Order: sequence, then C-alpha cells, then structure tokens
Amino acid sequence: MKKKKNAVSEKEIERKEGERLVALAGNPNVGKSTLFNLLTGMNQHTGNWTGKTVSAASGRFTHKDRSYLLCDLPGTYSLNAHSAEEEVARDFICFSGADAALVVCDASCLERNLNLVLQTSEITRKCVVAVNLMDEAAKKQITVDCRRLSCLLGVPVCPITARSGEGVEELLDALAAVCDDTVPVNDPTVIYEDEIEGCISRLTPLLERRIGGVCSSRFAAVHLLEYDSAFTEKLSEAVGYDVCLDEEIAAALDNERARLTDCGFTRSKLNDSTVTAFINKAEDIANACVSFGKPDYYERDRRIDKLLTHPVFGVPLMLLLLAAVFWITIKGANVPSEMLSNLLFGLSEKLNAAIVGAGAPEWLRGALIDGVYRTLAWVVSVMLPPMAIFFPLFTILEDIGYLPRIAFTLDRYFKHSGACGKQALTMAMGFGCNAAGVTGCRIIDSPRERLIAMLTNCLVPCNGRFPMLIIIISMFVSGGGLIQAGALTAVILLGIILTLLMSRLLSKTILKGEASSFTLELPPYRRPQIGKILVRSVFDRTLFVLGRAITSAAPAGLIIWLCANLPLGDSTILGTAAGFLDPFARLMGLDGIILMAFILGLPANEIVIPIMLMGYMCTGTLTEVTEPAALLSVLRDNGWTLTTALCTMIFSLCHFPCATTLMTVKKESGSRKWAFAAFLLPTVMGIILCIAVASVGRLIA
Repeated sequence: MKKKKNAVSEKEIERKEGERLVALAGNPNVGKSTLFNLLTGMNQHTGNWTGKTVSAASGRFTHKDRSYLLCDLPGTYSLNAHSAEEEVARDFICFSGADAALVVCDASCLERNLNLVLQTSEITRKCVVAVNLMDEAAKKQITVDCRRLSCLLGVPVCPITARSGEGVEELLDALAAVCDDTVPVNDPTVIYEDEIEGCISRLTPLLERRIGGVCSSRFAAVHLLEYDSAFTEKLSEAVGYDVCLDEEIAAALDNERARLTDCGFTRSKLNDSTVTAFINKAEDIANACVSFGKPDYYERDRRIDKLLTHPVFGVPLMLLLLAAVFWITIKGANVPSEMLSNLLFGLSEKLNAAIVGAGAPEWLRGALIDGVYRTLAWVVSVMLPPMAIFFPLFTILEDIGYLPRIAFTLDRYFKHSGACGKQALTMAMGFGCNAAGVTGCRIIDSPRERLIAMLTNCLVPCNGRFPMLIIIISMFVSGGGLIQAGALTAVILLGIILTLLMSRLLSKTILKGEASSFTLELPPYRRPQIGKILVRSVFDRTLFVLGRAITSAAPAGLIIWLCANLPLGDSTILGTAAGFLDPFARLMGLDGIILMAFILGLPANEIVIPIMLMGYMCTGTLTEVTEPAALLSVLRDNGWTLTTALCTMIFSLCHFPCATTLMTVKKESGSRKWAFAAFLLPTVMGIILCIAVASVGRLIA
C-alpha cells in the first residue's frame, strides 16, 4: 500500500479526478480509527464539518495502483439523524456520491453493530462490512460466521484485526470490487410491516423519477413518510428544489400518510415500527451467525440487569449505590481537605509578609490576600478533595456500563414527566458539575426536551454545593457516617423528585409536547480501565471544573472583600445589604446574612459558607473555621435552629445556578431568555419550599 500526500481542504472533501471516495462508518469503540490510521498513515486531515462542531477526518491511500479518499465519519449507533453526528454520517452516505461505504463492526458484540450496517445498506448497496477485533472475540470464545453473515446481509463481509493488519488486504480487495460494481446487488434486507411496505412500493417509482437517483428511493420514501425535516432539507438541496413543493410528490405523500393514519400509524408509531424492524432484523442475523463457546457469555449481564433495572428494586439499588459513593466521598475528603486548607491558608501569612515588605498599601494587601487569595484557597481546599474522589468513582460507574442502566431505570419516570430518559444521564453528570450536565444535554435529540433538561439540571447539587450540604448535615444530623450519608442521599432524592416535577410542569406549560422515544444501548459490563479513568476524571473533569471555579472565584473574592470592608451608612455594604434582605429571608426560614451569601456566591457555590462566617463574625475577610463544633457554635450564636438548617439545605438545592452554568445555558440554548429562565425557575421553587418549611417549623415550635 503506497500513501500519497493529502490535499483535503478544511471545509470540504476535495476529490481528485479518478479518485474513489469511501465513507468509513461504525459505532464508537469498534476500532474504526485504528483501521483509518492503518490505511492512511500520516496522510490525514482533521477539521470540522461545515456548520457543525463535529470533527472530520479524511486521508488518502493507494491499493493496487488505484487511489482512494477515505472519509472517517463520526462514530454513531444509528443514521436516524437525532444528533449532529448521526446527521453528518447519514448525509454523507446519502448525498456525497461516495463509491462505497465501509462499515466497521466489533466481532464481540456484533448484534448492536448490525443496526448501523442495515441502515447503511438501505441507503446504498455499495457497502462492505469489516468485522474487526476478531482476536478479542476469539479470546472470549465468540465465533462469527462471516460467509453466512455476507449471505444474510447481501454485501461483502471481511473478518479483520486492524491492530495487526490481519485480513485488511482482503478487505481492500472486496472494497475495490464494490467500487467496480463487480459485486451483485441484492434486495433490501429489512422488511417493514405490510402497510408501510405498501406505501413504500407506491412511492418509490415516483421518487425514482423525480429525485433522479440522488439517493436511495426506498430510504427517501421512509424518511419522507416520517416527516424527517432535516432529511427533506438535505434532499431538496441535493436535487435543487424544494421537494415538499413538488405537487406530485406532496400529493402522493399526503395520500400515503393518510393511509397510514387510517391503519393506526401515528408519527411516533411509524418511527417506532421502522426502528424496531432494524433491531429485530439485527437480532435475527446475529443469532444465525454468532456462536458462543461459553453459552452463558451474556447470561451474567442479563442476571445483573434483571436486578439493577428491575422496576421495583432498580431505584432503591441506585440510591444505595449513590449513598455508598457519597459516603466514600465524605469520609475520604476530610483529611486531604484539612491538609490542603492548612497549607494554603498557612501560605497566606508568607504572602502577607512579602506584600507588606514590598511596601504595598494596606488596601492592596487586603484586596489581594484577604479578598482574592483567601477566596481561592477556600475554593481549592474545599472543592478539590471531594472532586478528586467523586469524579473517579463516577467515571468507574460510567466505564463499567452502569450509567446507561440508570437512564433505563429512570426512563419511565422522565417519560411520565414529558421529558426524555436520557435526561437521567445529564442529571447524573450534574452531580459533578451543573455546567458539564448542561453541556451533556446535547445527547438529547428533541430541542424541547433538551431545554427541559438544561433548565432543571441545577436541581441536583453539583460538587460545589456538596461541601455546604455535608457541613450542615455533619453538624445537625447525629448518628455517624452512614446516617449522614443516608441524609445526604435523601437530599439527592429530593432533588431528583423536584427535577421530575419541574420537568412535568415545563412540559405542560411553556415547553409543551409529548415525550419522544429513543433507542438506548445497554453495553456489556466490562472491567474498568483504571489508568484511563484516572486521566479522564482528573484532567478532563476535576482540573477542568476546578479551573473554571477558580476563574469565577478570583474576581468574586475581590468583590466580596470590597462589600465586607467598604462602609455604607453605619455599616458595611455587606451588613447593610444583609439587613435590607433580612425580613424576607426570615420569611424563608433564613436570615439576611445567609441570603446575601447565596447572592454573593453566584460565581461559585463553594464560597457561600465562608461568606456566611465572614458576615457573622464581622472579620472583613473570608474566615476559616475547621472544627465542626466551633462552626456549630458560631451558627447557633447567630440564631440557627434545625429549621434554619433545613431551609438552608433546601435553598442550596433549589436556587439559581452558578455563573458558569448560566453562561453555559446561554451558550447551549443560544438565548439569554433561557438563561434567565434557568435562573428564575429553581429560585422561585426554592423560595416557595423554604417558606412552606419555615411555616411548618414555626407552627411546631
């Protein structure tokens, strides 16, 4: 195989004359990139698809004196175009004019890969399937009958091991044969229900005439019947006119859709039926072609899933697991947090001496050390240790395959709330960082449901709010670590319930609509890769989130110091503002200092507790109180009761997100309006709940 210099531009695929264009598709983690790198070597180009934030890789290689341009499509499980990755992959296979599609599968879990193969072969019969990781399958005593698979799919199938290059030469020979049209074309593999097939058979002759072979008429018929607006737009671009305005096509579609409606096929049912047809066919083919040396290869997973996704036991087991994670985080973070605090706050004395020695004025020393530095020291010492424990534990759950089970378990609850089951995953991400959870909402296909997930993500406490909850629980809940972990889990459960209630409210009011269906893969359980987990959790999550918190906390520290030290009337700005807020705060079961601390804590939730202490102790700087008994004494001396603690925890759970999360909502939604809604909705809910709890507390007292 000879390799040539790449000449692909950053914005579009530049195909040389006589060059064969091949689309490389596959599920994530099937070795697609390994095969791409093996074929193209260093002759690669990476950019972005036009108008998308989805990476595009392309490269050239030569096989038997013929030049090939290989385009590596985004890894995806489906071509239903419910995400940017799926849309890019589908549109390229449909409309790029590629000479062939090369679909890579994982031999050890072939069934879940076949859905993409079947969808691709419906778009184009010029398709080759590479069954990769044959060595891994052999270790697991899994055998794939590739000849039988080829017969059932009606396309060439080649077993390969991309890492070693085994079978790749035969794969390229098959690819060349497909490009040369020397492989017989068979009928479509997937057959839909009779009513749908009837509509397709009547539409395809018309589409063959009208769209001029731009893409598969059968594939186009199905997606036009399903009101797939994204596909219709791309098809219109490809044919040069608006397909929906073509009178003949529009009339035919209206007739066929009416027939389907008369047969009981709503849009949702039609979509479910077509998706199910592919899933059932993939299962049938896999059963016919895959054999297991260990008959119970998947039986262990099925037994575990029966327990973890059980309609009765699934949620309690999930809560027990969360409680265990919280207990480990609480217990494990105490010592390193104290050590880090002593180190950083001890360093402030040396910095003080250095600034004084340099002749800096007192106001500059106070602003930099008492304001900026001590705020940063508190954020780092309080935030870093629990994050360094929580994120790896969370990543382990992700790596072994448990997070999709959480989505499966909670799917019915979210569906009843008019939301999407994938929101369970974004909610789980919110435990680490609400901003990361909002970004994760991209996995939700429906724009309406994506907004619901973004607006409710802050109703689960992020890593920045855990320290406050843990501190309050440790002071006001007795009974040891297990009881305190149980109390924290109860707070989390309240957050989940409030998320469901708010989702329901939004889906019935400003974001009306029905919950959409989606296909959720339950991947096989696997051993966690500890090295990758540490790298991903420490660098991609812990340090990333900590960096954003520090960026917000530094200017906040300066503002807080100014508020605590600049006079206003007979008091400081902080004292005057707290006094102004006090009557309303008392109605909520709080006081002015607590409410002011939440407001000043907008940049980072980690600084709410130290702001409270600064206000109570009138120190003019963020105050560190490490002993729980001393902290409890300060709070009780300032009027804290059990009701105050409950209301503070409730408002910590239900109040405006931090500044980073609000900026992320604006960026992801593209609108200040939704960022304001994300600020207002949880805050109003928190105020109402606090007033209710405080009223009950006063009645009991």
